Amino acid sequence: MNRFTRLFAACSLALLTANAAAHSDADDIVGTRLADGTGYVSMVRLAHQADPQANGSLLMVFEQDGMKGIALYGSRDDGDHWNFLANVTDQPHASDKLWQLRWQPNISEIPRASGDLKAGTLLLAANATGNDAQGRVISEDLQLYASTDGGRSWRYRGSIVKGGGRPESKDNKGVWEPDVHILDDGRMVAYYSSEQHKADGYNQLLAHKVSTDGGRHWGRETVDVAIPGGVQRPGMAIVQRLPDGRYAMTYENIDGPRNGQVFIKYSRDGLDWGDPADHGDPVMTASGVFPEACPVVRWFPQGGPEGVIIVSAERAGGGGDEGGHALYWNNASGRGPWWQVAAPVHKLTGNIHAGWTQALMLRGDGRFLHVTSSSSPEKPESAADNQILFASAPLRFDRYEAEDAALRSAVMVADSKASNGYKARIAGGTDGRLRFEVHVPAQGVGTLRVRFADLGLPAQPRIKVNGAAVASITISKDDPDWSIAEVSAPLLRGFNRIDVEGGARVLDIDYLQLDAGSSDAGAPVTAP
Repeated sequence: MNRFTRLFAACSLALLTANAAAHSDADDIVGTRLADGTGYVSMVRLAHQADPQANGSLLMVFEQDGMKGIALYGSRDDGDHWNFLANVTDQPHASDKLWQLRWQPNISEIPRASGDLKAGTLLLAANATGNDAQGRVISEDLQLYASTDGGRSWRYRGSIVKGGGRPESKDNKGVWEPDVHILDDGRMVAYYSSEQHKADGYNQLLAHKVSTDGGRHWGRETVDVAIPGGVQRPGMAIVQRLPDGRYAMTYENIDGPRNGQVFIKYSRDGLDWGDPADHGDPVMTASGVFPEACPVVRWFPQGGPEGVIIVSAERAGGGGDEGGHALYWNNASGRGPWWQVAAPVHKLTGNIHAGWTQALMLRGDGRFLHVTSSSSPEKPESAADNQILFASAPLRFDRYEAEDAALRSAVMVADSKASNGYKARIAGGTDGRLRFEVHVPAQGVGTLRVRFADLGLPAQPRIKVNGAAVASITISKDDPDWSIAEVSAPLLRGFNRIDVEGGARVLDIDYLQLDAGSSDAGAPVTAP
């Protein structure tokens, strides 16, 4: 995606729906306002600084409206409070008022030396744009900057790739969305989106370049994802190293069969992503809900021995929340279905730029710090009036939302009193069923809790674990409207099939919560 070249016809219906929702949901915004800004948040925790007192501090960058540069903020208390530090500006064009470092910032800290850069050096990659006399963008330059003093000052390193043409023009050759990483051997790799191959039949593709001298010079372009035909627009690649050594890349597929659908691909070395025409795997729940547009992938040492992969996105498709108020997680290294959990920030929708990239960080107290951009209640349709919001909250990876399970004779129903704002309504009798495919770290007896409610006529769910019916179910009240059905059952290491079937009459199911025990689960691994 870039700022102008979405297929607006495909987005118009979603935008109108979002605008209508924005006015009715203004009172539901959750998060502390940090600043006005158009979005595209990126955040890093310092961990390799020569000054040990600097380690643990957070730095955040984001786009802001106008020509002031990239906003840089810092926090020394795990994101409870933030201080404005500087606007990082375009140095190669410093004397040209028509140029500025403006869009798609990506901040990181290098864990090992790269060229002449030492471990602990901070990198900032961003899109510098050049305007014509009327203020319209006509050039792009994905630039790289480095800081050796913890972000207090920045020096230009080099240009990753340059592009040109007005972004809204059909024949533009724009470049967008840099994401920079250091490989195990110290080489630097930059992933980005490119519109420079339209003549070859690619509306937009994802590519990377490698630098052997710390970002001063870059090698040839290698294509990672490219869908032929001149229509589909893979974009906004973000890469995350996983604890098993693989690299995971998420991206959006604008103008694909499901506009904006998020896919994930894997690489053993961060350089070879397989056949560029292979989309990879969709990030999707068993019920068909999927994150849509502006994805960010991150891994955290929670949720079991393999940790948890979390994907954020601007909104959802497949019947999910168009406001993008959920995160998607998988605790099986990307295998099997994905599950939703409510995001700490509850942003306001209203324009297609609200929620462009989101930052997520695990705090020392086990809570997750979440930062994203939100429309403003006063002018929800205006991207220039978007706000940066942040909030911290725990995320549960033992709770499996009913609306994410495979549905049979069941439907998703919005309910603000249900976990994650949705529930599943299943038909009575043997036909109604929710199937949960859950990943368990160790074999043993687990405790399962199903939150349910009848619709005025007494009923309770039936539960099967790996095909075996559970006879003994304990029922207790959770609140006046909901009850908990609790069972104990043997679980296998790996994936287990848990069926929640309809009772004598129709039921609402909120979630399945699983305590699989931890006697032989082992400690979570850490990412390399």
